[in-house]
Amino acid sequence: MTMMKIEGEKRYGLLLAARDSEYVKKFYGGYFNVFVNALGDEGEKWDLFRVVEGQFPHVDELENYEGFVISGSPYDAYGNEDWVLELCFLLQTLFAMQKKVLGICFGHQVLCRALGGKVAKAQTGWDLGVRKVRILKENFHSSFFDDSEEIPTALSIIECHQDEVWEVPAGAQVIAFSDKTGVEMFRFGDNIMGIQGHPEYTKDILNNLIDRLLSNNSIQGGFAEDVKSKLLISEPDRKYWEKICKSFLKGR
Repeated sequence: MTMMKIEGEKRYGLLLAARDSEYVKKFYGGYFNVFVNALGDEGEKWDLFRVVEGQFPHVDELENYEGFVISGSPYDAYGNEDWVLELCFLLQTLFAMQKKVLGICFGHQVLCRALGGKVAKAQTGWDLGVRKVRILKENFHSSFFDDSEEIPTALSIIECHQDEVWEVPAGAQVIAFSDKTGVEMFRFGDNIMGIQGHPEYTKDILNNLIDRLLSNNSIQGGFAEDVKSKLLISEPDRKYWEKICKSFLKGR
């Protein structure tokens, strides 16, 4: 059945590439709520597509959406699982339709891959915790902030990844970098943007994720303790990131 768009209603889709953790389910009701709390506004309709489980929007319904957000994932953006390949095809379709697409972490990487960039394991290993990223003002979209506001030279964001973008697609621009990752943000025209960090994460979500990475031997105990102790004294610039993401998605 084709979905009808209600006149005046802004519709967005979350392409969820991870399964809900027990912690996020218990305290937030799932990752969908985490994203909508961070990026949604009153009067909008947000739909959930669990792409990691093979649930995708129908091609005939794409026109009804203002834009899409792709979440993080424990999977590799350069992997060849069926759902990852289907996601790449969907992203190419949305790019051709000039729909707004915002990629977060895995989403940032898979967006790069789908549009011709290069993604691989980070040469410097895991990036976990709060990291300062440096903004390239000349490539930053001035509409992300009011005319009266000065574009910040650096912003802190929660990071949780061991893969990274090595090359952005031809024609795309790097917006931000850090001392660990060369492509922290990129944009491709006015409709595509990727952010390596997690604007939607809170520190408690990251702390729980660190515990899970430790329990499945993805990281070592000493490393986990170091990250957790630094988290106590550092804060991500969540309000700034939410503003950037909303301004991009909603064209304001």
